[in-house]
Amino acid sequence: MKTLVAWMALALTASAEEPAKGEKFLSNGEVKIGVDLSSGGSVFWLSELPGDRNLLNHFDRGRFIQQSYYGKPDGSKWVEKPWRWNPVQGGDFKGKPARVLETRVEGGELYVKSVPVNWAGGQDVEDCRMEEWIKLEGKIAKIRFRFTYTGNEEHPPAHQELPAVFIDHAFPDLVCYSGAKPWTGEPLSVRQPGWPNESCKATEEWAAYVGPDGRGMGVYFPGNSELTCYRYTGENGPKGAGCSYFAPVRTMQIKPGFVHDYTIHLSIGTAKELRERFSGIRKRQ
Repeated sequence: MKTLVAWMALALTASAEEPAKGEKFLSNGEVKIGVDLSSGGSVFWLSELPGDRNLLNHFDRGRFIQQSYYGKPDGSKWVEKPWRWNPVQGGDFKGKPARVLETRVEGGELYVKSVPVNWAGGQDVEDCRMEEWIKLEGKIAKIRFRFTYTGNEEHPPAHQELPAVFIDHAFPDLVCYSGAKPWTGEPLSVRQPGWPNESCKATEEWAAYVGPDGRGMGVYFPGNSELTCYRYTGENGPKGAGCSYFAPVRTMQIKPGFVHDYTIHLSIGTAKELRERFSGIRKRQ
């Protein structure tokens, strides 16, 4: 999830007084998506039906498809490393969960609103709110994210993860188009990222991790063409510690009145199928 240093493995209504707990799913017979209400409503599950194999990794509070933003150094330490202001949707690195303020399902859409936690410092970031709206459309999961900052601090520009994406370690190959002629049918690039973070271009504004059979999960993230990525093997660690990660990144400055609202699309299939689906979304927008 980290843009500067890689991560290490370490209907329903709720209120702030009675935090939501457990899991919530949407399913349409083709795909199923789930959020962890004990981790700020972060997306922890995506599966294709009827097989129902979860392709996501959710080893700790940082391992989801989730929002994460960065500001100035604040004296906090991640393990022994000096860190910075870093509100994270799921919680902190010690396992403290983020608090859900509201969750509801209306018209087939799942909504969650939460208070993020400072990743290294462990405080609830009360001057921030994270929201998400999730809908299923055929084989595609559509997620709209919104981050709102009501604080008074002006943070320096930083790479922001839009969003962080953690996929099961069984999907090793990162697929995207990195060339100068997007959406013209030119060959896709395939690579296995190393550790720690690497940077790459995704000029069609989508990327996927696929397994040996060529199938996996992809994300279409219009408006961003730069990725940070890595593979953590999890060797000698507990079960589930390994993961495949990427995040579309953009340099943005968080300051008083900052609001960022964006939409991504998820789907499962071969790289060819994903490219065709994401191309269809692009043409309809």
